[in-house]
Amino acid sequence: MDIKLSDHFNYRRLLRFTLPPVVMMIFASLYGVVDGFFVSNFVGKTPFAAVNFIMPFLQLFGPIGFLFGAGGSAIVAKLLGEKKREEANRVFSMLVCITVGLSLFFGALGIVFLPQIASLLGAEGEMLENAVTYGRIVLLGLPFLMVQFEFETFFVTAEKPKLGLCATLIAGFTNIALDALFIVAFNWGIVGAACATAASQVAGGLLPLFYFSRKNTSLLRFTKPVWDLKTLWKTVTNGASELVTHFSLSFVGMLFNIQLLSYAGEDGVAVYGILMYLNFIFISAFIGYSTGVCPIISYHLGAKNLDEVKNIFKKSLVILFSLSAFMLAAGELLAGPLSAIFVSYDGRLLDMTVHAMRLFCLSYLSVGVDIFGSAFFTALGDGKTSAIISFLRTFLLQAATVLILPLWLNLDGIWLADGVANLVALVISTIFFIKERKKFGY
Repeated sequence: MDIKLSDHFNYRRLLRFTLPPVVMMIFASLYGVVDGFFVSNFVGKTPFAAVNFIMPFLQLFGPIGFLFGAGGSAIVAKLLGEKKREEANRVFSMLVCITVGLSLFFGALGIVFLPQIASLLGAEGEMLENAVTYGRIVLLGLPFLMVQFEFETFFVTAEKPKLGLCATLIAGFTNIALDALFIVAFNWGIVGAACATAASQVAGGLLPLFYFSRKNTSLLRFTKPVWDLKTLWKTVTNGASELVTHFSLSFVGMLFNIQLLSYAGEDGVAVYGILMYLNFIFISAFIGYSTGVCPIISYHLGAKNLDEVKNIFKKSLVILFSLSAFMLAAGELLAGPLSAIFVSYDGRLLDMTVHAMRLFCLSYLSVGVDIFGSAFFTALGDGKTSAIISFLRTFLLQAATVLILPLWLNLDGIWLADGVANLVALVISTIFFIKERKKFGY
């Protein structure tokens, strides 16, 4: 039996409903990891470092889709809860049109100025050449990536989370198959990796565009958009926390790379890239859960069913803290085998990666609730609180720790920076949970 947004949620029903976006996010992270595996093992350490070096900049643009997806879904789900389905579809259509237009603009901008940006960040020589080659090809698929990110939330709002998973699986298997074909069989090197990634973005973005453009059995479909600046502004401000989160992650990623070039050179950048690939897998479960649960919260808020909002909030904290403990244990125990997937050919680099991962894994103790805290307030329509939590955790705290801790702990300070920042952010999230409890009735 299908689970509806209007249902009462026990643990089993909540986990069943959020499982597709969790699996979807894990697979999305896995097909990114595949690029790293093939480039590291079949192209070389320097191209691998180049991909990891330019990736934070490339990740600046895709999250604009999250902005309109997260901020817009809260509005659309609330309209659905108020039984205003036609208005919900018109707002939904407007947001997708705007996302496509912005993706074309930022994609062109990135392609033109990528050499100057990569050089400014510190890349030179072969690393600079590889970074620009990879980045320009990947940016060709940006429009499809942005709408894919946007629909990760809208599929849940439309009560079709399994279709979101299907789109991600198609993109993931496309990337894996083409990586093997282009890099191993055709020996195209870093060009092959970039082409495989761009093709996977196209594959993942086409399915939702096709599905919602036709008559379907979901709650949403494309219709004549309503050009409502007030709703657009509310979407942007409400979803700003998601954009702040991902923009800050990209900025902090670039800052990490600059620090690592100073403290450990090219090897440090390569190790950080491996940590990020593995980190994407671990935290994607938290992101997926938050993505899946937020439309439920928004719906019941619109329906004025505050008891259910309170129920979901409490159960979510239990689920996330349990998952955090599991993630920490898994990260510590599997540090060696997971690192070996990427750099088994270089003993020194492997030892460095294992040591770094065991320190970095401490961040999993608190990052799940930090991610949920920001998403929770977005779902409640409190974009300001959500943005504050996101900004403090992903920008201010992480930037401060990666700059300050190495002064005392050298390279280990860089590996510990994320964990320390997330722990402080947990305290901040808890303060906001308590402060806003009476206002929203959870």
